[in-house]
Amino acid sequence: MKIKQSHEIEKIKQGGKLMGEILEKVMNTARVGITTKELDALAESLIIDAGGRPAFKGYGSGKPFPGTICASVNDEVVHGVPSTYVLKDGDIFGIDIGMEWPYTEGEQSGFYTDTAITIAIGEISQTNKDLLDRTQKSMYKGLAAATAGNSIASIGKAVEDYLAPFGYGIVTALVGHGVGYEVHEEPKIPNVYYKKNESIIIEPGMVLAIEPMVTLGKHDVETADDDWTIVTADGSFAAHFEHTIVVEKDGITVVTQRPSENVSL
Repeated sequence: MKIKQSHEIEKIKQGGKLMGEILEKVMNTARVGITTKELDALAESLIIDAGGRPAFKGYGSGKPFPGTICASVNDEVVHGVPSTYVLKDGDIFGIDIGMEWPYTEGEQSGFYTDTAITIAIGEISQTNKDLLDRTQKSMYKGLAAATAGNSIASIGKAVEDYLAPFGYGIVTALVGHGVGYEVHEEPKIPNVYYKKNESIIIEPGMVLAIEPMVTLGKHDVETADDDWTIVTADGSFAAHFEHTIVVEKDGITVVTQRPSENVSL
């Protein structure tokens, strides 16, 4: 676990604010008739204009991720590859985006933030509206539990306790994570309660990316033929929400909060 210093946290907060603003611009551009590749190009342009570098583009050693955003539609849980797919009325669309900021080519001086949202395209069913609303609320429950002195397991417990009555599938194969110096750092943050994580205590200076992934069916997932896109095994629709937070002595700061977002903790 990597504890960040105060001057590093200040940079993470600045970069996170920009990240929230960029995500809001991309989600407000998403509509019926636009391709996910067009939204990816917009996101990359906004990140570069902000003085950052897309965190996901080129990520991975075997088959590097080709996009700036993870663009996941309907039964695609996360890591969807931007493509010529045209968004349609009734789709739900997940946008996952990360940035290194500030970025200077040839130097490793920036810090990473990571955030995601799932939105409605056109008119969606009430079932899918509920899925989006409740997944976002479960993320807020997880954020509220991520205070100094609590365990990492308390985050997943808060998410699971809120979602369990609805009968959704809570994806367990994928987890939240530390972030800051790298895109993914320790500790891993399960989306359901795992007792083995009870001993990992949250400390001030931790920077965490908390990201519940929730399905209308079972929790099982598979990897698509592109080697990146994670889909539900049963074809059910899925939602994904994420924020990067800084753990403070007296609470948390949601650094990737979008300008129009009313964070409810």
